[in-house]
Amino acid sequence: MNGQYILLTINLLLWLFIAASTMYVFFFSMASLIPSRKQPEHDSSHRLRFLVIIPAYHEDAVIINTVESFLHQDYPTDLYQLVVVSDNMKPETNDYLSSLPITLLQPSFQTSSKAQALQYAIAQSQLPNPFHHHQHQSVVILDADNIVQPDFLNQLNPIAVKYQAVQCHRTAKNADNDISALDGFSEEINNSIFRRGHNRIGMSSALIGSGMCFNYEWFKSNVNKLDSAVEDRELEALLMKQGIYIHYAEDILVKDEKVSDSNNFQRQRLRWMTGQVQALIRMLPYLPKAVMTGNINYIDKTVQQALIPRSILLILTPLLTLFSLAVFGFTFPTVMWAALLCVLVFSLYNAIPSRMRSRAILNNLRVLPKLTWRMMLNFAHIRPQNKEFIHTTHKQ
Repeated sequence: MNGQYILLTINLLLWLFIAASTMYVFFFSMASLIPSRKQPEHDSSHRLRFLVIIPAYHEDAVIINTVESFLHQDYPTDLYQLVVVSDNMKPETNDYLSSLPITLLQPSFQTSSKAQALQYAIAQSQLPNPFHHHQHQSVVILDADNIVQPDFLNQLNPIAVKYQAVQCHRTAKNADNDISALDGFSEEINNSIFRRGHNRIGMSSALIGSGMCFNYEWFKSNVNKLDSAVEDRELEALLMKQGIYIHYAEDILVKDEKVSDSNNFQRQRLRWMTGQVQALIRMLPYLPKAVMTGNINYIDKTVQQALIPRSILLILTPLLTLFSLAVFGFTFPTVMWAALLCVLVFSLYNAIPSRMRSRAILNNLRVLPKLTWRMMLNFAHIRPQNKEFIHTTHKQ
């Protein structure tokens, strides 16, 4: 009897633990369906001066295509400055970039990180050279593999006039195989839950590391506070502490290369998981003050860091449902697990844009167990104090 009671108690605790993450996903997945409020016309008569920064660490395979593509902007060329921070790239890559109408910075970092690249670019932007002809008003951060449309800055300009922090809609530019396709699905699910769903109920969007835009003066004042390998989560925390709303510009697309092999997938998720743990540890001390002051967005961002990754949820929940069935039979505890699994599957499917829903998803899912196992292995390698950048490579 005591053994059965202990099993039921463990089962209930596990269910509550999994249910917390699942219901969070369900709530914001449903919130993403709320129609957007009709926004007043943005003022497009005032044109901002943009500083566009592309940190590039060992990005020889993709950086030239990204830069050449961006230079087709239909925005006035005297109102934006494209800066590439070249970190450990080949001399021939740097030579070619130097021939383009951009600003190429070639720092020598003892330990490379995206935060350091951004800090270096901002520090250089305040010197007489090479930015003296610009009085920057907004900072755009792109990754070295990002591709944007020629009207990117024209679209962004009126929104950046209104909001101090903007996250554009990052979306997959490739679906070479099951892994990259699943990575693309994951990106869009996160867009629905953590960006669109939040904005639709008046809460701040999450940042995603690229396709971001900030008021220049704010960014200049805060960039030197970054000291981890996950600068987007640090920026989120800083914005939330200061009560600055993050707007999700879902109509402004930033195409991003998705990982297409399991090794890169594992490295990428290790970086994200490490960042999640680091962010949680850093954000918890301020949480009591956020609760006392009613800072809902900060509380929400802290909760996000404690959530179980969706792919792990998608594997754990059916396994625990089967375990409950084997131990308790078709009883109420098993029904609870089955109901939770249904809610999770519905929430994730609902968060996938309708244009991407097809039978192909089922084919892509065959690699999910393997990738989830890779993610589980990452738990042994998470180092909360690690500040080194974990790089994912790109195809030539």
